[in-house]
Amino acid sequence: MSVMMARKKVVRKWEKLPGRNTFCCDGRIMMARQKGIFYLTLFLILGTCALFFAFECRYLAVQLSPAIPVFAAVLFLFAMAMLLWTSFSDPGVIPRALPDEAAFIEMEIEATNGTVPQGQRPPPRIKNFQINNQIVKLKYCYTCKIFRPPRASHCSICDNCVERFDHHCPWVGNCVGKRNYRYFYLFILSLSLLTIYIFAFNIVYLALKSLKIGFLNTLKETPGSCFPSLTVLTVLEVLICFFTLWSVVGLTGFHTFLVALNQTTNEDIKGSWTGKNRVQNPYSHGNIVKNCCEVLCGPLPPSVLDRRGILQQEESTAQEGSCLRGPGTQEPPATQGPGQAQEGHSVLSLQVPAPSVSDTEMPEEKQRMPGELPVPSLDAGRAEH
Repeated sequence: MSVMMARKKVVRKWEKLPGRNTFCCDGRIMMARQKGIFYLTLFLILGTCALFFAFECRYLAVQLSPAIPVFAAVLFLFAMAMLLWTSFSDPGVIPRALPDEAAFIEMEIEATNGTVPQGQRPPPRIKNFQINNQIVKLKYCYTCKIFRPPRASHCSICDNCVERFDHHCPWVGNCVGKRNYRYFYLFILSLSLLTIYIFAFNIVYLALKSLKIGFLNTLKETPGSCFPSLTVLTVLEVLICFFTLWSVVGLTGFHTFLVALNQTTNEDIKGSWTGKNRVQNPYSHGNIVKNCCEVLCGPLPPSVLDRRGILQQEESTAQEGSCLRGPGTQEPPATQGPGQAQEGHSVLSLQVPAPSVSDTEMPEEKQRMPGELPVPSLDAGRAEH
């Protein structure tokens, strides 16, 4: 006797999502697969701030003001919060079309373009969309099988279409799009302020020490036998902040320019609104304040991925059992009530082998279908009486 059993396994939607992303905490955290540079970002920020709080801040708090470490701590916590929020959130990934939706879109495209003769290239799959009295082209994504919304683009690293795609940033380990751009901008802005702050007060620390005990004695000063010179650590912080300053502050200035124009990095690189045609940006309000308010303070759309939604899949397992019977005996099929099934299992089918009877042995009976009960004949009833 063989029994087919079915177990219901709960599967979250993030486990079946296409693309090259990694998920943690049951789908709550979403990042790109390449996270090496993100760990380097964490190391540089945490290491530099740890040295600053451990050595320079104590001296500056006594000599100048106790507000110096407090303000540095506020900047550090805010920058770390914005970094993690940017890295762990959904940037605005657009779900791929389901098979039925993709087939319908293909039929719609074929009906629009008609039959293309062999040897000719088919026309580009583009739809025209009007925004603020200006025509914007919606391009078809052959990977996601959808017409991308305005300002969306397909990220080749994460293999997803992202709404209002800005760029893929390896320093934060994620794409930067509509749902996390404001957090990215606030991160680089606060990191610029924190870098300038640490760089400036490291210079102040060296100047105060040099005025009090001399520059050469400052170079020789050590906090303990197991630590290197304080000045060596301070110079290391100064070098890290100096080289970080140019890139981070320059990046902040560039994105401030883009926010003021309500433009993305992808549009600026492609020259969408500043090319040969000199097409005007249809998303700009013509006012810096309005553009900044829309990009940084506008309503944040919810994620459309439903990463933690539940998908139920059934895993079937076959169990075989045998029991000794006498010759000519047959076990009747067992009936099971709705409440007698084992918890977590449901019986799909119960197959019992039945003895085969040839047509020569029972000429008057009709050939039965599998599982059909035999009907007694009239001669058998007379013989019993």
